[in-house]
Amino acid sequence: MRNPLPDRWPVLMPAGWTAALLALFFLLNASAGSCTTVRVVSADDVGLEEHLGAKIPLDSQFHDESGKPVRLAELVSGPTLILPVYYGCTNICYNLQWGVAQVLPKLTSRPGSDYRVISLSIDEHDTPALATSYKRAYLTSMHTPFPQDGWRFLTGDEATIRVVMQAAGYGFQRRGRDFLHPAASFVIGGDGTIIRYLYGSTIRPKDLSLALIEARDGTTGKTIRTVMDYCFTFDSSRKTYVFNLLRISATAIIICCASFMAFLYFGSKKRKPDTLEKR
Repeated sequence: MRNPLPDRWPVLMPAGWTAALLALFFLLNASAGSCTTVRVVSADDVGLEEHLGAKIPLDSQFHDESGKPVRLAELVSGPTLILPVYYGCTNICYNLQWGVAQVLPKLTSRPGSDYRVISLSIDEHDTPALATSYKRAYLTSMHTPFPQDGWRFLTGDEATIRVVMQAAGYGFQRRGRDFLHPAASFVIGGDGTIIRYLYGSTIRPKDLSLALIEARDGTTGKTIRTVMDYCFTFDSSRKTYVFNLLRISATAIIICCASFMAFLYFGSKKRKPDTLEKR
């Protein structure tokens, strides 16, 4: 097999560099290929089983804040954050939606056009009137203009709610007037594909921004998503995006070494004719 490297390179490059570059190359590839799927399931069907890549049924019909029937397909036109909540909840659901209300103004994406948020009640007894009052409260808490269409609050019947939540792997149970349910939300793409789960009642702006980028469609989105996937890795144990310092450092070292070798190689070619003339 023909050596793909120029003949001069073994002379110009110290032997230790070859081993170092190869080690960095394999380390880089190893870190790029790490990916795990989290499975979190608790007893009595209360818990969360990640269905990454699955689709939620966008033909499911709910009622919006005004009581008008609306299908999810009419609202999910791009990256969408789904918040499974019930409006009577004064603990996890309240903290989750309040936290989202504080995070959304910090995003550079445009609500309503670049992304949308949907609070989806898991309580079939919640009414559009109740949804309206909570929507007004959370939008007011932002202290900044936010489009009404950017965050929708939906209610529905038990069967429809169950179908959507089961598709997302989200298990919950009623306990009197309250519910046992996971503290989690999820981001879907414009076609309903589940892209990422976000855990806890507090969502970090970074995690939400990167999850929405992952869910974005189009050429620009793919380019940004490629860069994001390279620079950040979703840590399934910590449930957050982490900056991949090892991968970036390895890339920087490889680029520096390659640039130095190219300088030596092309520099030697320029000096060789002068040496021949003197002889």
